[in-house]
Amino acid sequence: GDPAVNGPYFLTCNEPSLDSYLISNFFDLHGPSYSVDTACSSSLVAVNAACQSIIAGSCATALVGGVNLLCSPFPFIGFSKATMLSPTGRCKAFDASADGYVRAEGGGMLLLKRLEDALRDGDRIRAVIESTGINSDGQTAGIAFPNSEAQQALLTSIYGHDAARIESLACIEAHGTGTIAGDKQEALALGNALGRRRKRPLLIGSAKTNVGHLESGAGMAGLLKALLILEKKLVPPSLHFKTPNPNIPFDELNLQVSTSLTPVPATRQPTRVGIN
Repeated sequence: GDPAVNGPYFLTCNEPSLDSYLISNFFDLHGPSYSVDTACSSSLVAVNAACQSIIAGSCATALVGGVNLLCSPFPFIGFSKATMLSPTGRCKAFDASADGYVRAEGGGMLLLKRLEDALRDGDRIRAVIESTGINSDGQTAGIAFPNSEAQQALLTSIYGHDAARIESLACIEAHGTGTIAGDKQEALALGNALGRRRKRPLLIGSAKTNVGHLESGAGMAGLLKALLILEKKLVPPSLHFKTPNPNIPFDELNLQVSTSLTPVPATRQPTRVGIN
């Protein structure tokens, strides 16, 4: 909003902490209601918090979502000065020509319940969240620089060392920002934690190549893509991938970027899709 024309609702309509409560207020919901702001991971950290609340019994049903709106030019200026944005206007995740990401708008929301409760109530179940987890990079070369060892540790804590479980992954929806540092560090984590423990190459891709980077809502976009993969039994291509990033040893890590519409292979285990 423009402070020069603010009115009585200026603060309440521009205060991020009230976003969640606006929903609770509208629907007269009385359970825990709060907003999560952890930058690009916000919506997945919110999913983790919702799952923990349900497990702890704080609530029986949770509404969790993520949204991003581009209402001001100032973030564009800041991200441009930080050389994070793609001058070519394309997010080319894991490609040799990757030059940054593209900002995007959008949002999504899930309704979460315990599986037994959903079965009891006859709900339409789109998918089951088997496990979630979060951690922090700790100290790195820069506040925005990723840490592949920390990402690998988180992935290992979630997936364990169960070879059959890891083999059942149809793909991983990666963060895949199309930045030089981020793509390499993420690929190393995915390969060392999961790819090397599989027989078949692990397919990876990023919804950011399709819709751009939703920033605070990015994880939700990836989660909705994962739902569609499970429903359609097809892994869509990750766009703008032509020449593999030479700094990423894809073969050694047993990773493969999805470049065509690929049927999900049948396994004895339930089909799984991971979101990083």
